Amino acid sequence: MNGADILCETLLANGIDTCFANPGTSEMHFVAALDRQPRMRCVLGLSEGVVTGAADGYARMAGKPAVTLLHTGPGLANGLANLHNARRARSPMVNVVGDHATYHLQHDAPLTSDIEGLARPMSHWVGRITDAGDLRARTEAAIRAALTGAGGIATLILPADAAWSAAIGGTPTAIARPQPDPVDAGRVDAAARALANGLPTTILVTGTALRAGTLEVLDRIAQKTGARVMAQQANGRMQRGAGRVALDRVPYVIDQALDSFAQTAQLILIGAKAPVGFFAYPGKPGSMLPEGCSVIQMAGADADLPAAVEALAQAVGASPALPPRLAARQLPDLPGGALTPDVIALSLARLMPDEAIICDESVTSGRDFFRATYGAAPHDFLQLTGGAIGIGIPLATGAAVACPDRKVIGLQADGSGMYTLQGLWTQARENLDVVTIVFANRRYQILHGELKNVGAGQPGENARRMLDLDNPALDWVSLARGMGVEAARAETAEAFHDLLQAACRRKGPFLIEAVI
Repeated sequence: MNGADILCETLLANGIDTCFANPGTSEMHFVAALDRQPRMRCVLGLSEGVVTGAADGYARMAGKPAVTLLHTGPGLANGLANLHNARRARSPMVNVVGDHATYHLQHDAPLTSDIEGLARPMSHWVGRITDAGDLRARTEAAIRAALTGAGGIATLILPADAAWSAAIGGTPTAIARPQPDPVDAGRVDAAARALANGLPTTILVTGTALRAGTLEVLDRIAQKTGARVMAQQANGRMQRGAGRVALDRVPYVIDQALDSFAQTAQLILIGAKAPVGFFAYPGKPGSMLPEGCSVIQMAGADADLPAAVEALAQAVGASPALPPRLAARQLPDLPGGALTPDVIALSLARLMPDEAIICDESVTSGRDFFRATYGAAPHDFLQLTGGAIGIGIPLATGAAVACPDRKVIGLQADGSGMYTLQGLWTQARENLDVVTIVFANRRYQILHGELKNVGAGQPGENARRMLDLDNPALDWVSLARGMGVEAARAETAEAFHDLLQAACRRKGPFLIEAVI
């Protein structure tokens, strides 16, 4: 038994049985150890951004970490953007980053780099294994860090000689999951007093407070106190649709967000952060709250959020007998004619199957998805959390690995989809049940809007060459087929409805290029 075997067995003893990988030479002994462990599912990604993004989607739906396998510092660097998104989503993850053998580092070989320095900004915990004897303890520390609080990114650096050296075996033990931060009774009382003072109040939530059962408790609080409940702008996972409480998010567009909070005198935060603009805009504030609005941090992100919500319900006298207001099932008519983002949202509202998983990186085109789908079939909604584009296809890939019996529907902007197009190949290889809808407007539409929003004027020839994707136009049908995924193009509403209905009835990956 060598160090790599110890690493594998420690992961498996703690329920980490899925590895998203893009290995290199330094990791070959870990690859061999994985080969000796049939309980470990190994999923190859053709770029590291696919690997880390898929591990994020997996964690959001499985509720536990996957392990990633990355090749030295440059391999980690390729995956950092989606590690940033996963960190913002508080997705638990264990990254194993291979490095040169300890005695080889002195030679400064081409792939030598400061792995710790690369990992630290996107990780909650970073550790380096010194030798094979250190492996079990360091692996357990990484797992513990990933399971702490709402979830963490743990990055474990594995020198090649620690992996291949002989190690003492033994029976690995499961680590007790660290308990979340306890509910602070004083903060709950402060929130309850604020809700009783008659001032206009918004309760802003995220994390596990966005699961169906806890949303019902929040709605009873809202009915009892007159407060408004909202989700923060970016959330790792929301449960939505018919039979669930309909909840709005903080708008992305700054003027809409400012209007949304203009009358709020008090803000109660449950796991969430106070709303701020995604960017700075000339002449506009960074905070979305009006001057003088008081902010009460009732529970931090690492707290037991469902327990905190229950405690608040008891404190304000929101009886469990009070029925929550649940969205009714709606079947909107399917419009014909031109294909637009609104048409796509209505089509999804009518045709998505029960318990679908929506992975949204539609960026500008999908902003009105919520408005059309309050009464859609019950579904989970996963979104871009850190603003680093290129997560949509990998996120859907990981969610489908975690939930093979549920239909996954990816809402994908065409520009950001090109960052991690290779994830379609992984969907084909693993025969994942994913429908990818590409919003093909052949431009970075959000940047056209941002050019105007920051006061930089209208795009000229040079700006258009940096913002448009129409020369040549991307052919998503050919791109998908080249990755092994069946695909078709829709240019009318009628064609899109037919393709979506057929794709939702079949199993396996399928891509619809929606020309809008």
